[in-house]
Amino acid sequence: MGLKAKYKTEIVPALMKSLGCKNVMDVPRLLKVTLNMGFNASMDKDQIKTISDDLGRITGQKAVITKARKSISNFKLRQGMPVGAKVTLRGDRMYDFLERLIHAALPRIRDFRGLPVRGFDGRGSYTFGLQEQTIFPEIDPDDVKKVQGMNVTIVTSASTDARARELLTMTGIPFAKPHK
Repeated sequence: MGLKAKYKTEIVPALMKSLGCKNVMDVPRLLKVTLNMGFNASMDKDQIKTISDDLGRITGQKAVITKARKSISNFKLRQGMPVGAKVTLRGDRMYDFLERLIHAALPRIRDFRGLPVRGFDGRGSYTFGLQEQTIFPEIDPDDVKKVQGMNVTIVTSASTDARARELLTMTGIPFAKPHK
């Protein structure tokens, strides 16, 4: 059973019970997942294309190159220079990506003890960083010339961090156990 079907059949009733929701529409849901890779302003076009292709291979959707909004001389950055690549996933692609992240990518991280709990923003969104793109099965480690990290943001319709954490825990996101 896919994550989307599991959400509808198992997670929604469980959340209604645990959060005390009377209406199905009150139950928090996943809205989108955004992946973002930032890179050096000094990178050449081939490296930028390779990194954006990796991001596209990971998500199954073409990455958008983000450009600098203003010039910063200390960073040798000019307005309009490429500074990153991003992908926003919604719907079925979002659920497919989260399923691959939870079951295939995160277990491949060496010494993985769970994702940090401090990544919530106060409005129900959760952000965490990944050190390298090679943890995804779609990326062949032999082909990677430069290891690149990325930020993953999961946006939910939850109004508080506690409700968002409950939703993400039930979907299978492994959070780190608090230290005692």
